[in-house]
Amino acid sequence: MMTKYLSPEQVVELIPGMTKGALAQLRFTGKGPRYRKPTAKTVIYVESEVFDWIENTARFGTALEAV
Repeated sequence: MMTKYLSPEQVVELIPGMTKGALAQLRFTGKGPRYRKPTAKTVIYVESEVFDWIENTARFGTALEAV
């Protein structure tokens, strides 16, 4: 299967409520999905890694942070 790359604009379309600014902040803090930077001004994501990151944020409740 061929790797599908997504722009930040495409990633925010996949995640309800996500903005480009919030995605950029997640990149800055290292808390978002893995990304690639093939040029100084280009950021891309691997689609499967974005979905994996979303799935890894699953929680059972708000009382305790997931371990």
